[in-house]
Amino acid sequence: MSPTKESWVEIAVCTPQQLTDPVSNFLDELGTHGVFQEEAIQEESFDGFGEEIGETTRLETIKAYLPDDDAAGKKLEDLNHYLESLADMFPGLEKATYTTSIITDPDWSERWKKYFKPLRISKNIIVKPTWERYTPEGGDIVIDIDPGMAFGTGQHASTRLCVNAIEDIILKNRPEGGWKVLDVGTGTGILAMCCAKLGADHVTAIDLDQQAVEIAGVNIAINELQDHIDVYNRDVSFMEGQYNLVAANLTAPTLINLCEKICSLISPGGYLVASGITDTYINQVEKAYRSEDLFIEERLAEKEWVCIVFRKKES
Repeated sequence: MSPTKESWVEIAVCTPQQLTDPVSNFLDELGTHGVFQEEAIQEESFDGFGEEIGETTRLETIKAYLPDDDAAGKKLEDLNHYLESLADMFPGLEKATYTTSIITDPDWSERWKKYFKPLRISKNIIVKPTWERYTPEGGDIVIDIDPGMAFGTGQHASTRLCVNAIEDIILKNRPEGGWKVLDVGTGTGILAMCCAKLGADHVTAIDLDQQAVEIAGVNIAINELQDHIDVYNRDVSFMEGQYNLVAANLTAPTLINLCEKICSLISPGGYLVASGITDTYINQVEKAYRSEDLFIEERLAEKEWVCIVFRKKES
């Protein structure tokens, strides 16, 4: 019997290199699967005599997939509105455009794997797909991952910033009783696994997406970290207890909405690593979280993405 064929909408967004991160993030929030970037191409401007004029624009193609169902049309409308808003915000850059095609292929999810290679995302941590080989050097900590259909391969700037902040915190500090970590919105489980590999004693990883939780569970097992990480399909609003490190790689509006609850989960002297924040939201996030008990310890930035490290005062 031949495998069942499913139809998917393949979205190919052609965008200036400067906008690849926000576009990738929006596609993730839109509910697409298998987001990846193709190699950049150069687009040059010439006059009528073939002489180059102006600067070279580097363009990238970002591909992602949507189930070909009734919701696809509305999501493509949302993407169109978002690209229009980017054009208004960055009039000096070429406008991002997209095309779509229908993919009917039981192996469509295998196509994008060739773009996922071993990647150093911090001083010590290498994230690699299970189907690639990598020989560790020096103090390398290797995390094997099979992202399945969930977004999260360590390639996004917000993830890299979060991992670098976490690495610095865990390696430079050792709280009494060890590190007790909460990873909010774990996705494929990268942050949770980084914490465990860096020396966290116990990590609780949660996500609202059941599929993400299942994929994170598989990745945790691949890395033999089941004794150190528990993963749940759970809303952070229902979490109790306190943690001396909370990692929240979300979106700025979500971070702001969850501020009161997240702050209640941080133990005295504990840290919050908040990422997924674009530079336009920095002030709003800092205003929401900064208080008499919680202060900013560090900011990390890459392009327009910012990760803020907060720390709660000792009681």
